[in-house]
Amino acid sequence: MVAVLDDEPEMRKALRRLLKCQGFSVEEFACGEDLLSALKSQTLDYVLLDLHMPGLNGFDILEMLHARKSPIPIIVITAYDEPGTADRVRSLGASACLKKPVDRSALMTAMNAARPAIPAVWGEHPRDGAC
Repeated sequence: MVAVLDDEPEMRKALRRLLKCQGFSVEEFACGEDLLSALKSQTLDYVLLDLHMPGLNGFDILEMLHARKSPIPIIVITAYDEPGTADRVRSLGASACLKKPVDRSALMTAMNAARPAIPAVWGEHPRDGAC
């Protein structure tokens, strides 16, 4: 299960479609509080995390998950490519920091790299070219 946390409905929809085409199940979250609540009862394989959101932002979520020593791979996706952002999110445990709009190949590469024990088959061949 991949959690997609982004306050923009269009971005959540686009990421859900991309991930489903690659064979992933997806749970969408519009705010950090909902994601943290879901973590109490759900097992997640990945978190795709926007940084700039109202309420708990992506940095807040990263800091909380880092403090809990969460083993869930986190891939940050942001529209803001500010100096130092990639280093900061990696220091808080993110596996990768990607810029919006997200390229399918870059996302699949980041997800495969975040889980090296899983065979790198996702994202290599979209199903029937439909995606």
